[in-house]
Amino acid sequence: MRRVTYSMGLSLDGYIVGPDGDFGWTPPDAEVFRFVTDEIREVGVYLLGRRLYETMLYWETADQDPTLDDSMLEWAAIWKPLPKVVFSSTLSEVQGHARLASGALAEEIERLRAEPGEGDIAIGGATLAAEAAALGLIDEYRARVYPVLVGGGIPFFPQHERRVDLELVETRTFGAGVVYLRYRVARQPISATSPTAK
Repeated sequence: MRRVTYSMGLSLDGYIVGPDGDFGWTPPDAEVFRFVTDEIREVGVYLLGRRLYETMLYWETADQDPTLDDSMLEWAAIWKPLPKVVFSSTLSEVQGHARLASGALAEEIERLRAEPGEGDIAIGGATLAAEAAALGLIDEYRARVYPVLVGGGIPFFPQHERRVDLELVETRTFGAGVVYLRYRVARQPISATSPTAK
């Protein structure tokens, strides 16, 4: 079954954007950008809300920008043909290799999991991720933690009042002080006697 993943950059205090809407502290250096590019190669379809969709529209024509370096052109070449599903109550049409969601989030994910296809089902954006998390649909959280405290804003982790046990799958530290943490949602309760419960 295809995994549903949620991957974004966040501050050490847990926010994807600061209280003023700024996320200028998250531009990746060359090492982190290479990692993010490799990660997007594993994605088969990308689910996103209106705000993130509009932010990412730049990449639909970025290959025409003569100032882009080879690494950004590579990212654009991967992103542009990637199938995308946009969840919005205000948009009537979308551009590029995207379509508007025809059903609720759970229905879309269920249908995508049932369809033949390879690659993860990635969710972008905290609001959509919060809805998926509340429904128990996220299989992996992938956090790139930046060495900054922003004091508030939009949280990476959804604020729902239930416990979710996680299993650490992978960590990596980058030269810029960014730490990558990849956690799998533990579908079975972890026993108090289990070594992973310590």
